[in-house]
Amino acid sequence: MLNQVVLIGRLTRDPELRYTPGNGVPVASFTLAVDRPFTNQQGEREADFINIVTWRKLAENCANYLKKGSLAAVTGRLQIRSYDDSQGVRRKAAEVIADNVRFLDRGRSSEDGPGEFDSPNVEDIDISGEDVPF
Repeated sequence: MLNQVVLIGRLTRDPELRYTPGNGVPVASFTLAVDRPFTNQQGEREADFINIVTWRKLAENCANYLKKGSLAAVTGRLQIRSYDDSQGVRRKAAEVIADNVRFLDRGRSSEDGPGEFDSPNVEDIDISGEDVPF
């Protein structure tokens, strides 16, 4: 059996970091907006909004480095769970339990503020055609 999901999209809100009661394991959740590969009758592209859950160090990293609008790639498994709402009605929730989250936004300069990724300072290297081995 195989249960694997691969998604690329943008966060609809900042990740929410919580800790489990008792042992205090970090868990973060956020929603990823993923464009559909086709347009509707009006020619507009629609999106699906998919709930993502991360655990432990991955949860802390997502909470620290992702924010609303960030582009991310998520791999994980689809989980369907049932729960009773406040009125006692049985509900189902679908979510992706992430194994890996890649931060796809390019680095920004430090002028953008703290918490942003800084691009490494890479000097331009002059490579002539004679230096290339193929």
